[in-house]
Amino acid sequence: MTEFWTTILEFAQSTTARVGKQLMQDFGQVQALQKADGTLVTRADQWADQELRDAIASTFPGYGILSEEGDKVFPGTEWCWVIDPLDGTTNFTRGIPIWAISLGLLYQGVPIFGYVYLPPTDEAFYGFWEGSSGLAVPTGAFRNHHSIYTSSDAPSNNHFFNLCSRSLSVIQKGFPCKIRMLGVASYNFLTVGTGAVLGSVEATPKVWDMAGAWVIAQAAGGTWVSLKSEPFPLLSGVDYSDRSFPTLVVSRPDLVSVFMPFLDELKG
Repeated sequence: MTEFWTTILEFAQSTTARVGKQLMQDFGQVQALQKADGTLVTRADQWADQELRDAIASTFPGYGILSEEGDKVFPGTEWCWVIDPLDGTTNFTRGIPIWAISLGLLYQGVPIFGYVYLPPTDEAFYGFWEGSSGLAVPTGAFRNHHSIYTSSDAPSNNHFFNLCSRSLSVIQKGFPCKIRMLGVASYNFLTVGTGAVLGSVEATPKVWDMAGAWVIAQAAGGTWVSLKSEPFPLLSGVDYSDRSFPTLVVSRPDLVSVFMPFLDELKG
């Protein structure tokens, strides 16, 4: 790994560990407020967002920053970090130990590095995805530095598929897997990357929910399908605060046709 990518990885690891340690002190102890879009926010989200933005600004001057609790307009810089300081705020406030800090590094508007850390379980996921960037980028997806891969299994009643709470229309007669709802968009997608589930759908994810997991899930062998518009590349000057990107992620390409018939309402 080149010095550049080593710096990127070490920064993501140390910064999310530091922020996560403090968030664990507030876990299950803070009150949440409802934002205009109906989602929840706490002072912990806002503190973590500021800490991450300050760390990026001091370590990577000139890089853009797009975050859920900060500036939501893509600045159009060649390099840009996309931040979700606390993915799974409802779980966080209720004391449910599934929530994450998510970072994605974009080059020309497209994620090429993702890092997602779950403080309650001390799990760190990261991956690299060259795509069409033309850059020399490392390969692979990892959980706590061990390689992860999607499952090659066929769907059955003993295999899982993840939903978000806004995609319950997927539950229909004949659905080929057991359903799980974890309440964290990034982690829903990452469990496809680990092979724990065969697929995952999110009805209303924002770019900060996706940027880190987008890289990791694909680097692990997953297939990412946008059900409406494509999220990436991000467009300069666009405000992404009210833009959602319904998404299906499956463990391999041939499963797209298996699950797609159940997603008509989400494709809408």
